[in-house]
Amino acid sequence: VQLQAFGAGLVQPGGSLKLSCVVSGRTFGSYVVGWFRQAPGKGREFVAAIDWSGGITYYEDSVKGRFAISRERAKDSVYLQMNNLKPEDSAVYYCTAGARLGRTVSDYRYWGQGTEVTVSS
Repeated sequence: VQLQAFGAGLVQPGGSLKLSCVVSGRTFGSYVVGWFRQAPGKGREFVAAIDWSGGITYYEDSVKGRFAISRERAKDSVYLQMNNLKPEDSAVYYCTAGARLGRTVSDYRYWGQGTEVTVSS
């Protein structure tokens, strides 16, 4: 499985940005696709995930109501729409895939390269 993340950018506080993740190499089946982020000097933390088959979504508390994860089967893609961005959302965002939902790095087997999001005025 290969994952490619897109959508890096610099945005002002309160702004929006949409990240994309293209997954290739196998059929999703019951896979979960998620997003983690890592700010400088900090560990990698869970942001959101979506069950590919059922479309059920999961979010980290600090992004609920601001971020939305979605999937587009025809394009083998998962998106992370980020609204009302805050400086503390600045991080490198990673797309990941695994066999079941988890909120820790070890729950996911496949990782894409990171894409950097900077929220600053």
